Amino acid sequence: MRYVRRKLKQKWSPEEITGRLKIDYPSDLSMRMSHEAIYSWVYKLCKTGETLNKHLRRGRKRRRKQHGYGTGRGLVANRKSIHDRSKAVDLRNRYGDWEGDSVLGSQGTGTIMTHIERKSLYLIAAKLSSKEAADMTQATIQKFKKIPQRLKQTLTVDNGKEFFGFAEVEERTKLKVYFADPYASWQRGCNENLNGLLRQYFPKGSDFTKVTDEDVTKAVRSLNSRPRKSLGYQTPSEVFRSL
Repeated sequence: MRYVRRKLKQKWSPEEITGRLKIDYPSDLSMRMSHEAIYSWVYKLCKTGETLNKHLRRGRKRRRKQHGYGTGRGLVANRKSIHDRSKAVDLRNRYGDWEGDSVLGSQGTGTIMTHIERKSLYLIAAKLSSKEAADMTQATIQKFKKIPQRLKQTLTVDNGKEFFGFAEVEERTKLKVYFADPYASWQRGCNENLNGLLRQYFPKGSDFTKVTDEDVTKAVRSLNSRPRKSLGYQTPSEVFRSL
């Protein structure tokens, strides 16, 4: 159980651990454990005072159903709708299609920009001092400078004011920016899920003035190093770097 305990502390989910065991120990059948068994073990430990449950995504002592939610925002002027986006994006049969959003700290303490590549689930992120469009625009342009042009096809975002500078993003990065429908967070499901994972490191209500760039870098590195079921339990870094 040392392997499971170590990976839980790295904030891997039980399902990620189960899948990765088969890759890390392909010939050792003793290194097999279902994700349900891991959940049961963690919750059983709660009764003894251990707190491994705090490393789970929700941190609860028992499992609960999840519910979706909408963005609740208006429309950005001159936006291009997600319905005008190439159908190839929905198929996920190519790399270079991204989803963008922001994770808020407590009021007035800043935000974290998050962009995730839909096929590899690779994350790029940056801490911003505010949610102003100018900050989001410049950070997005700066981060995408390091991405090869062939891996910059589209960027789909919500209707928040931080994306008012989308035209400059398009001009400087050559990405085509599209906007999801209001109250349709599932249209950016990869990013919504990723933001939930990022909250393990920066919980709601966190004072982001106390969060450093290095803190964000470490969280991003950790998330990009977590195996994903949809990637055959490879990590986003392994997949993205192979390109």
